Amino acid sequence: MFPSTSATAPRFLRPFTATTSRRGRAMAASAGAPNDPPTQQSPPAKAVRVVVKGRVQGVFFRDWTVETARSLGLAGWVRNRRDGTVEALLSGDPDKVDEMVSRRIPVGPPSAAVTAVVPSAADPVDPVEGFHRKPTA
Repeated sequence: MFPSTSATAPRFLRPFTATTSRRGRAMAASAGAPNDPPTQQSPPAKAVRVVVKGRVQGVFFRDWTVETARSLGLAGWVRNRRDGTVEALLSGDPDKVDEMVSRRIPVGPPSAAVTAVVPSAADPVDPVEGFHRKPTA
């Protein structure tokens, strides 16, 4: 037997017709098909501001940070500071932010010598902004 096409039939069993209301079409589209895979939601973004101390200026630390952060899909920025440190804001997937702060930055590029990484909480930035260099502060 074929499923009923009456108004009491579930939305996913009703055939689409030109007389179906706009609201009905929107509701049916939002209901999804029974075999659709569940949509995966990304975890909420995390942001950390770090100050990196040591021999971190004049050794391509900012360029390395931009390249590494982009490869991890992070948003934010990096800049030199007048006191000889480098400051960065890292925003994105919590696991990727943690990897950057705890594993990548403490090592840095080959010619850098990182002596300390001082993290602090920050507000996440829009991922559309990407990761870029800022002028010295």
